[in-house]
Amino acid sequence: LLPNLIDTQMKLEYTKIKDIPSIAEIGRAAFKTHKTLDYAFRKRQLERFHAMISENEKVLVQALFDDLHKAKTDALGTELYMIKSEIVNHIVHLKEWMKGVSPSVKFINKFDGCKITMDPLGLVLIIGAWNYPFQLTLLPMVGAISAGNCVIIKPSECSTSSAAVMADLVPKYLDKQCYQVINGAVEETTLLLKQRFDKIMYTGGGFVGRIVMRAAAEFLTPTTLELGGKSPCIVDKGCDLDTAARRIIWGRNINAGQTCISPDYILCEPATRDPLVKSLRKAIKSFYGENPKESKDFGRIINDRQFKRLSELLSEDCGKIVIGGEIDEKERYISPTVMIDPNPESALIKDEIFGPILPIVEISRIDKAIDYVNARDKPLALYLFSNNKKLINRVVTQTSSGAFIANDTLMHSSVPELPFGGIGPSGSGSYHGYFSFENFSHKKATMIKSLGMEAINNVRYPPYSEGKLKILRRVMDKDVPKPATVGGTLLKLAAAGAAAAGAIYYYSPNTWNQIMGLLRSK
Repeated sequence: LLPNLIDTQMKLEYTKIKDIPSIAEIGRAAFKTHKTLDYAFRKRQLERFHAMISENEKVLVQALFDDLHKAKTDALGTELYMIKSEIVNHIVHLKEWMKGVSPSVKFINKFDGCKITMDPLGLVLIIGAWNYPFQLTLLPMVGAISAGNCVIIKPSECSTSSAAVMADLVPKYLDKQCYQVINGAVEETTLLLKQRFDKIMYTGGGFVGRIVMRAAAEFLTPTTLELGGKSPCIVDKGCDLDTAARRIIWGRNINAGQTCISPDYILCEPATRDPLVKSLRKAIKSFYGENPKESKDFGRIINDRQFKRLSELLSEDCGKIVIGGEIDEKERYISPTVMIDPNPESALIKDEIFGPILPIVEISRIDKAIDYVNARDKPLALYLFSNNKKLINRVVTQTSSGAFIANDTLMHSSVPELPFGGIGPSGSGSYHGYFSFENFSHKKATMIKSLGMEAINNVRYPPYSEGKLKILRRVMDKDVPKPATVGGTLLKLAAAGAAAAGAIYYYSPNTWNQIMGLLRSK
């Protein structure tokens, strides 16, 4: 075991109820100072954020071990390094992202100064989750800071050590008025949600997600929900079952299965099932040894309530255990488990498992997997192991999910250039990398025009005439496009130029004469 590095004074203390409204007010007032708009301020806060993770790595790793028995490699790879990588990505691109975008516009708008400005939203609330307490609380905070917002984070009270560490470290490293931590359970969170925010991001289950949405509706607050559900894993015949099994077992059992994008169940044909079970057994043994309970790399269930719920899924009423099934209530240990012949009416199949239990569902033909997936809620992730490119393309195009991954599990979440998020019951909105910056920004349409060129604007002013209508029709009335030709493109450009020249000549002869004089002088 790791030595206990958590200071005894860092036990989780809930925020006092009476202080919650004033904490929110401090955040709103801080945003009104406009200091978060400054590039140098944002960059400095991100640098301090990086230092907070780097300088306290041992404490953070210990907190994850205390809460989830998380192995050091998993703690670093799936939490701390992901946050540091995200911070560096934002620092590198921050100046570019803050510039906004100058969109491609029609010829008539070329001189209108059209731009999409990325505005901070204001005061942001981020409600984290207990299964990856640092990643799912602090990683979205990176995007909120980068986008220029003030932030209140609410860590999960279930991961007590991790929540206590965040409450201790954040005010030591980040601006105390702009970035704050509130800890608590139902009562504190209920009052927190009654405060006015400009954006709420929640990671967790659908039940609480609905509560968050109802609270946000009171102020019409935009909300990003990162939920979960049952992420299917389709295994096609003919693929390398040993490789597929290793990647499935890793994705299923990292963090003891308590991962929102973990493969929740396998779909395969009857002839594939038994060879796959053999490969899964081999993978478990190679990862965790003969007795996974003794492995330093296998985690534990977060609390007694979750342990009891998962233990009930191991009953004969739910399915037949072919691998694992061992439990230890005192340690909250459940071994990596594979089950076959699952009861379709049981919680094993109907509810998200969120633990190290993996049922295998047989389907008559592999293409029936598409029907099976589409008959259920849209998942946060959908996995397929296959060498068949046509099947891969069919599953991609004929199903709907937050993400699709062929021949691996979980790894899409480590790519900052890909958006991470769900669809429908598995969530709304996305983040990671630029998508985080975008998630916590308002895309403001900006047009900065000159007070000159009034001749062109005369076309839209009363009194109207057939001549003005003719020009308007030429510029704005569009037909469905036909296949482009060089001649056709040149004709369109000539027509647009002629319309603009005609407007200037007809409505502003002085301007016309000035332009012609300039051309002659050249």
